[in-house]
Amino acid sequence: MEAKLYVGNLAYETSEEELRTLFAQAGTVTSVALIKDRATGESKGFAFVEMTTAAEAQKAIGLFNAYSLDNRELRVNVAKPKPASSGFQGLGKTFAMADRTAKVSASKQPKTSGGYQGTLGAFGKESGPVSPRRRGGNQHY
Repeated sequence: MEAKLYVGNLAYETSEEELRTLFAQAGTVTSVALIKDRATGESKGFAFVEMTTAAEAQKAIGLFNAYSLDNRELRVNVAKPKPASSGFQGLGKTFAMADRTAKVSASKQPKTSGGYQGTLGAFGKESGPVSPRRRGGNQHY
């Protein structure tokens, strides 16, 4: 069973090969993934190292947590699983997608006076029923 480790507080100059060589002292390294910024390609200062067994991973944590590499004290922990996404990601935020219909047909609008009936449209003309989504602003229903 492979064990994935999180390695944090890395110097930006640290390479995947340096990490592979370092962690090989604790056992067999399956993979090394140095996380980089998509736009610049520069290191973000952390990586994931995969060891062959959980025992080797624990040995690596014992050896390298608080270890000084390039004048930086490493943080080595068992990596937490990535949370399942329930929506889409944009602008650095995850937005949950709910089961909602985008349009409500006119026949399903309430047949009462007031409410959304008879409101003025965007150009001052009388309009039919307006769904709550089109009412304006950043209102969430």
